[in-house]
Amino acid sequence: MAEDQRIGLGAWATFNDEDLVAAGNRGDQAAFDEIVARYDRKLFRIACHIMHNAADAQDVVQETFIKVFRNLDRFRADSKFSTWLYRIVVNQSLMELRKQRTKASAAGVSLDPGADGELPIDFSDWRPNPEEQYKQSELADLLNQALEQLRPALRVVFVMHDIEGLSLQETAEALSLSMAAVKTRSLRARLDLRERLAAHFKRDELGKQRTSNSRPLMARAFSAFA
Repeated sequence: MAEDQRIGLGAWATFNDEDLVAAGNRGDQAAFDEIVARYDRKLFRIACHIMHNAADAQDVVQETFIKVFRNLDRFRADSKFSTWLYRIVVNQSLMELRKQRTKASAAGVSLDPGADGELPIDFSDWRPNPEEQYKQSELADLLNQALEQLRPALRVVFVMHDIEGLSLQETAEALSLSMAAVKTRSLRARLDLRERLAAHFKRDELGKQRTSNSRPLMARAFSAFA
């Protein structure tokens, strides 16, 4: 029996992605289980940002891993394995979103609570501490509202690069875009969000509704787009 076939569940945690892919291609279920454990949460977050529905996002992630399992032998190490995964989950999410919009359109139901055909996105996963730092905070609410109004092309780039922390190159590869396109969209997203946040604080000031911590809050918000 090969060495990798004797490795038990959980022992693969110390191995890199390439080792897991190689073992998975040899039929090692524990290695593939480690791939799922390693990336399930992040893929779910990405899907949630696009779908804005936890149940739909979970379905997307499950379908993503099914496709990964079926096509693992097609992965080529000309890019990072994680980037390959992100590309699949983004494509799967967008495909499911298009299906939902097509069904809703045929039924005469609008899925569009915001402008320009955009769906709201939960922004509680804001970097660098997505679970704790801005959860249920005033800043998270402001950023959430601003992000909802971004055009989808800008929003997806912002989610991948600024929220999930992918490099510009990884974002370009995951979205099948040129580096120039990613840089342009990232900049436009940041500028758009800055303008929307600035308009919010200006309205607060003119309406005399600012609280004592408005200036620090505004500074924190703008520092995210520095």
